[in-house]
Amino acid sequence: MKTRITELLGIEHPIIQGGMHYVGLAELASAVSNAGGLGIITGLTQRTPELLAREIARCRAMTDKPFGVNLTFLPAVTPPDYPGYVKAIIDGGVKVVETAGNNPQQWLPALKEAGIKVIHKCTSVRHALKAEAIGCDAISVDGFECGGHPGEDDVPNFILLPRAAEALKVPFVASGGMADGRSLVAALALGAEGINMGTRFIATQEAPVHENVKRAIVAASELDTRLVMRPLRNTERVLTNSAVERLLQKERALGAAITFQDILPEVAGVYPRIMQNGDMEAGAWSCGMVAGLIRDVPTVRQLIDAIMAQARDIIAGRLAGTLH
Repeated sequence: MKTRITELLGIEHPIIQGGMHYVGLAELASAVSNAGGLGIITGLTQRTPELLAREIARCRAMTDKPFGVNLTFLPAVTPPDYPGYVKAIIDGGVKVVETAGNNPQQWLPALKEAGIKVIHKCTSVRHALKAEAIGCDAISVDGFECGGHPGEDDVPNFILLPRAAEALKVPFVASGGMADGRSLVAALALGAEGINMGTRFIATQEAPVHENVKRAIVAASELDTRLVMRPLRNTERVLTNSAVERLLQKERALGAAITFQDILPEVAGVYPRIMQNGDMEAGAWSCGMVAGLIRDVPTVRQLIDAIMAQARDIIAGRLAGTLH
């Protein structure tokens, strides 16, 4: 399947693995790239630029295909060493960067000069237009269904993708709610050039997370996610558990007076405890509504091959068969 995204990134299939905290390690990124998609290492999971450089080298040893690095720009009291991370990416010969969070404008000249393609993740058309204007090569359009941060507009992909198609000149991929060949064909029909999957890739054999996490995703329905931190205008979609329900109770009780300090026990430092130790009640962790469509834990190659086969069957069979 050939789209503007496969051409831009030099990949076989229009499938990108999104950056995910404590999930996007070399094991998963290389497996996705080896299966014909674009695997992505999560930059900030590596605590220092030196550790990121090591992870990039580890991934390079596992695949000779293109892979990317996710770099999320977040407001922080003590910001990460972003110049160091950018240097590690450039020095590591990475050719694709997925940026997210704040505007990546100040980092674009250095990335561009190194011949790196930049995909910026956006939850609204206005942000996507801004990303296009500053020179991003592609956009990951993130609908309200997504795990992690869906923004504050609450526009699902059935509306957001065609709006993006009307407004953007650069290619974009659909992110949020993507799980299978049906998702891919629907995304293409709505104007996207491919799909970005996060939650679906956690439930694969190569994902370097605890089995409890994979089991929780398979067991979950589309009704089992919750939106937290909405009063702080930092909304995150997470899988429900006792810590999440406790957090929501605090939000109800404290109302507009709630501060980040109030919810620290439920959100601070929980990812290693969940993803590595399998403590499923430790706190809030990102998960998309797409969990309702995930029923197995295949290898990455089995997953990508099945998505492409199903997409071809739908396009060449069911859809072609409706035309007279």
